[in-house]
Amino acid sequence: MDSEGASGERETPARRRGQGELEAQVLSVLGEATEPVTAAWVLRRLGSGLSYSTVITILTRLHAKQAVTRTGRGRPVLWQPVANEAGLAALRMRRLLDRQSDRDAVLSSFVSVLSADDEELLRSLLAESEPGSGPGSGLDGPGGPGGPGAAPTDRPEG
Repeated sequence: MDSEGASGERETPARRRGQGELEAQVLSVLGEATEPVTAAWVLRRLGSGLSYSTVITILTRLHAKQAVTRTGRGRPVLWQPVANEAGLAALRMRRLLDRQSDRDAVLSSFVSVLSADDEELLRSLLAESEPGSGPGSGLDGPGGPGGPGAAPTDRPEG
């Protein structure tokens, strides 16, 4: 059954956004802030017909994912991003990896399906994250990129 508005015109149902899309929008808005902000501030910036309770729900989910922080127990609660959209995706990937019993197999499978360009980018990023390149620095350590079982790199030793 079609619905009609008060003017007699057909109403089109609002497009339903996925949870990830709303989270990305909220993180984007929070990223524009120069200091911690209220949920009402986020709602005004979104300007997309969302309810206040929806914004609170999204902020609470982002807080549970450690993508945002909140300050204060009283009013107003202030929100601040910890991660941008890319950071949120990285947190999700890390949580998935942490739930696996065979990390080596998961990481090996992941690397095996990367394109050559993505593999080169990953190697470059890993090289950049190794300040000092010694044990205990950067991401090195047991199970880390420089730890036992790490894939060799094309980088000359030095």
